[in-house]
Amino acid sequence: RAASPTRTIVVAGLPAGLLQDDVMADILTIHFQMSRNNGGDVEEVTYPALDKGVAYITFEDREVVESVLKKDQHLLQDRRLPRPYPLTVTRYCANVSSSLTHLIML
Repeated sequence: RAASPTRTIVVAGLPAGLLQDDVMADILTIHFQMSRNNGGDVEEVTYPALDKGVAYITFEDREVVESVLKKDQHLLQDRRLPRPYPLTVTRYCANVSSSLTHLIML
């Protein structure tokens, strides 16, 4: 099933180039599945994205997006990371994505 914008969030503030892409995708999956992060079942992680330090997380249920967005601060922590990284988590919007891509191409 195709990634649905209503079930997807955009995560920014990731340390680009620090770990292998599949390792970072794994860390993100774990972070956003944890109940302490208001998470739920992750369907797909798109990392790396077109923009450095950005990932797209698609959840199985739309309700999880609302729950994740309600959390004040997402701090990405893992023993494979040198320090915790504060993340910016926003709702996925096709317009934002295409304008970011447009700016990068200019």
